[in-house]
Amino acid sequence: MLLRNLLVPCLILLLAGCAGFGPRESVEGSGNPQDWAMHKEQVSEIDGWQISGKIGIRAPQESGSGTLFWLQRQEYFDIRLSGPLGRGATRLTGRPDAVALEVAGQGRFEADSPEALVQSQLGWQLPVSHLLWWVRGLPAPDSRSRLSLDGQSRLAMLQQDGWDVEYLGYSEENGFALPARIKLSGRDLQVTLVIKDWQPRQLGQ
Repeated sequence: MLLRNLLVPCLILLLAGCAGFGPRESVEGSGNPQDWAMHKEQVSEIDGWQISGKIGIRAPQESGSGTLFWLQRQEYFDIRLSGPLGRGATRLTGRPDAVALEVAGQGRFEADSPEALVQSQLGWQLPVSHLLWWVRGLPAPDSRSRLSLDGQSRLAMLQQDGWDVEYLGYSEENGFALPARIKLSGRDLQVTLVIKDWQPRQLGQ
C-alpha cells in the first residue's frame, strides 16, 4: 500500500510534465515545469479572439509599420493590416486549406495556404499558420521547438522552424496571461507585434 501511495503522485507528476512539454519540446529557463503545463493547458482553451494593435516589419528591401486587426474563430481567420510598407490596406482571410488575400489597388488572390499566398504576393516568408499558436504564447505542436521560460513560467523565448520568437511583455485579459509584445526574427524578416487590445474566447463560448 505504501509503494502504491508513492507511485500514484509520481505518475501524476510525470504525466503533467509530459502534457506541459511533449516529445517535441526542449525546455529551459527559470520557470517551473508544472506551472508551465498548467499555463499551456489554460491558454490552449482559447480558440478564438479579437486582437488590435500595431505591426512593424523589416525586410531586406523595405520596412515600415502599420495597424493590425485579427479576428479568429476556431480555424477561420480574418487578418487586416493597414499601412505597412506603403502597401495600403491588406486583408488575409480564410481557413488553412483555402485562403484569400486582398491588397488595396491590386486585387484579390487565392491559394491553398496562407504562407504561399503571402510569399507570392507580398514577398514575405511569414509562418502564418505558426502565428496562430505563437500569438497566444504557445509553440506550434506540429514541429520541434526549443523553449525558454520566464520567472512566471511563461514563454520568454521560442525557437522553431528557423524562427526566433521573443516575448517582451504580457498582459492579463479575462484571467489569461497573454502576450502584449512579440518580436519574430527569421528568413531575412523581422516582425514586431504590439497588441493593445486582447479579447480572448474560450472553447464552447
